[in-house]
Amino acid sequence: MSLEVLATGPLSTIQDLGRPGLADIGVGPSGAADSGAFRLANRLLGNAEGAAAVEVTLGGLAVRATRDLTAAVTGAPCPITVDGRIAAANSVLRIPAGAELRMGVPGRGLRSYLAVRGGIAVPPVLGSCATDVLAGLGPDPLVPGAVLPVGPAPERFPLVDLAPVATYPADEVVLHVEPGPRHDWFADGALTTLVSRPYEVTADSNRIGMRLDGPALERRRTEELPSEGMVAGALQVPPSARPTLFLADHPVTGGYPVIAVVTAADVDKAAQARPGQRVRFRFRAGRNVR
Repeated sequence: MSLEVLATGPLSTIQDLGRPGLADIGVGPSGAADSGAFRLANRLLGNAEGAAAVEVTLGGLAVRATRDLTAAVTGAPCPITVDGRIAAANSVLRIPAGAELRMGVPGRGLRSYLAVRGGIAVPPVLGSCATDVLAGLGPDPLVPGAVLPVGPAPERFPLVDLAPVATYPADEVVLHVEPGPRHDWFADGALTTLVSRPYEVTADSNRIGMRLDGPALERRRTEELPSEGMVAGALQVPPSARPTLFLADHPVTGGYPVIAVVTAADVDKAAQARPGQRVRFRFRAGRNVR
């Protein structure tokens, strides 16, 4: 059994939970940009949480089932139809053989996930089925006409048919941060500037990172910084003095100083911020930094 890809929208890729632990050979973790939404899709279907699924950026995916399938769509809430009938996000969906599932443009958020019971059964690369757009590892981004094999259904059955999910913010996304390893390379008050005024997500953003426009973060030290390890959530500041927030396909190392790091709990929220949306950074309660 399989899914035939009819349309892909701006970008649709196969993702799982990535390739952690390979940074020493220059391979980044990759994986679903919003891992919470990805895991939920699999849990709704009784799959293992890491079963491969499709990450859809700004909607537009259309697929046809070659056999009866069970699916779920989570993440950025988008219009969904199955065989022309409206279907609900964050629920268990039945797709009869020959029927088409179509995903429209989400009104809020950026990335949606389509999981099928049994998972997408593509060959792993370095232990993962994730598409890494920076390194070029894993399956190619989906194109119309591609056929996605579906693995055997797990023995356990879904326990619920609908999951309650909080509404995505339409205007401003609040992300909590901790001071980064090189915050002392910045001028006095730079950290205060970072958390005092909002930034805007620019169109020059992708799975690698999110370029932000807003208040300048001036440096105290201007010498070159040797490349050092990077993590998802790092706020690296290039010569433009505006931060770039690294996401799932971030480089393993970087040579610009990191002023702060978005907490792991908020990296998923960052992955759902769309171009033109405002992002505001906050320190966790109880922390005071000048």
